[in-house]
Amino acid sequence: MNLKLRPNHQAYLMAISRMSPSDRAAKAFELSDMTKELFREGLRRRFPDVSEAELHQLFLQGLEKCHNQNY
Repeated sequence: MNLKLRPNHQAYLMAISRMSPSDRAAKAFELSDMTKELFREGLRRRFPDVSEAELHQLFLQGLEKCHNQNY
């Protein structure tokens, strides 16, 4: 498969390839944390009147839907 990458994406992949394995793992965890925070913020905006406990339940339900059931 021949994928045509955008220049920014190609530069990102090159930068990642130059990182050590531990730095790549740290970046993966950082991106995962950032994604979860963005998801949580999206829930806050979508459901502004729910309590923190209800928001947390919505968050967990959303993560469960995204979890790959093949593992």
